[in-house]
Formats: sequence, C-alpha cells, structure tokens
Amino acid sequence: MPMLEVKDLHVAFPRGKKDWIEALRGVDLTLEKGERLGVVGESGAGKSMLAFAILNLIAEPGRVSNGSIALDGQNLLEMSERQIRKIRGNRVSMIFQDPMVTLNPVLSIGTQMIETLRAHRNISRRAAHKLCVQKLKQVAIPSAEGRMDAYPHELSGGLRQRVVIAIALLTDPEIIIADEPTTALDVTIQAEIMALILKLCRENDVALILITHDLGVVAEVTERLMIMYAGKCVETGRTRDMIAAPHHPYAAGLLKALPQNAKRGEKLYQIPGSMPPITNLPTGCPYHPRCPRASDICRASMPPLEGGVACFHPLEQSQEAPA
Repeated sequence: MPMLEVKDLHVAFPRGKKDWIEALRGVDLTLEKGERLGVVGESGAGKSMLAFAILNLIAEPGRVSNGSIALDGQNLLEMSERQIRKIRGNRVSMIFQDPMVTLNPVLSIGTQMIETLRAHRNISRRAAHKLCVQKLKQVAIPSAEGRMDAYPHELSGGLRQRVVIAIALLTDPEIIIADEPTTALDVTIQAEIMALILKLCRENDVALILITHDLGVVAEVTERLMIMYAGKCVETGRTRDMIAAPHHPYAAGLLKALPQNAKRGEKLYQIPGSMPPITNLPTGCPYHPRCPRASDICRASMPPLEGGVACFHPLEQSQEAPA
C-alpha cells in the first residue's frame, strides 16, 4: 500500500447559486515512503490546488467534491479538523514559493520556529530553541544561533527560503510538499535550494512532492513525474523515461520548450495558444485546441488515462515533439 494515495480527486468552486466549476477533475496520485514525485504544468493546471487539497487547505466556498486522500490507509477527508491538524505540519509539511507568505514579518525567526515546534510537540522552550538551531545548521544557514534573533526582512531571499525549509523539517515529516520553492530566487540560488532539498530528502528518507513548471528541475530531483493540464493528469511515469520519450503531445511540447533543447541562434519553441480557464473548458480533451494531432474523437471525448498517458493519439518513442 502506498504511503499516500489520492483517488479520483475532484475540487469544485460554486459559480452562481446552482452551478459548480471543477478545478481538479479526477486526479489520481500515489507516493511511496522516501519517493520523489514531480508535478508539472503551466499556471492554472491545478498543481497548487492538488497540494492544498492534500493538506485540507481548500478555501471556502471551494470543496473536495469527490474522491479520497489516504495517508497510510486513512482517508484524510473523513477526519475532523483537529485530527487533520495533527497531520498537517507534522507528518506532512509544505514549502511555499514565497517565504514571506510563511514567515511573520513582525516576529523573529527563533520565535516563529519555537512556536511552530511547540504547537506540535510537548517540549520545553529551551529544548525547542536547541532543536531549532540544529535545523538551521542542517539547512546550511551560517551563524545559526545568531539568526534566531533576526527578523525575516533582515535575511536575503535565499536565507529566508532556507529558514522555511528548516521549519518544514522541524517535526521530522514523512512527506514534504514543495510548491514552486525557488520561483522568487535568482538562478544560482535556485540551484542551491533544490540541491539542499534533494540532499535533505535523501538523508532523512522523506518523500517529496515537487510542484513546478520547470521540467529541467524535475529531471534532476525527482524519480517519478506527473504532468497536469486543465485540472487533469495527462501523463505520468518514471521521470527519466518521460524526459527521454514523452508520449502525450503536451509533455513533448513542454520538453521542446526547454532552453537547452534550442539550437544556437534559434527562437525558443513555444506551444501555440494558452491553457483554457476552468470556467470555459472545451469539450473532449482540453488540450485539443492546441494539439497538432487532434482529431474528431479528441474534440468529442475525454481520453482515459491508460498506460500512463491520457491521449487518443500518443507519440511513439521514435517520434519527436510536435512542430
């Protein structure tokens, strides 16, 4: 049995008095202990919504309208808020893309870390302080003891993100969900943070769900990959296999758009069109208006996810990304 298993997950938001629109439409996901899964897609694909649903953080009036989310066989959707709090931030932690969303600007780093730890564990303030310093050292923050008295605005963006990672590790979680954890950082710091996350997950046998739009990052960090489009999974499998030979035209297009795949002097490839809003999805496969392989069946019916790909006309291994 997988440690985390999401089945047929639907998340809906009301539109008017009787109508509902779905942000997630039947998403399945499994995660084994210590496994690293990448979730990739353009903005609006439903990646962050999936993370919020797993942590029971869907803002009202939105709701999980169907499906199950099981942690070690226990359905989180059937738990009380009190039970969920024992899991959220304890067994499952989250790293947000903007550390200033996580950190309170008027409290010192030490105060925030100590209060976070004591909210989940019966521990003295002195013992909590010692453990927090250890976690700051673990994420390679220099002068860790002195940083406990610093305020978020006194730290660089990279150091703030390291503090957020340290907070995520405080309770020794089994799963970390990292939602675009390097978006707000410059390129050199991005590489450092991703290397740090990978190192910590390996050393502590922590499972990782890495949410990103960057297939290059996913290729270096994850073992399995799930590509989302318009609230659905369109392809999933081993990362190295999907990078080498994608089968869904959307996955192939994302790979072709990577800068390293462009020839010197050529324009970067861009998938034509844009992702449709969830309020105005096309009939059939939501990708068909942008897909060069679309046919009448694509415009009429939603392809099922079979063999790891949801496509009526998947690419073969010998075929290149669509032009």
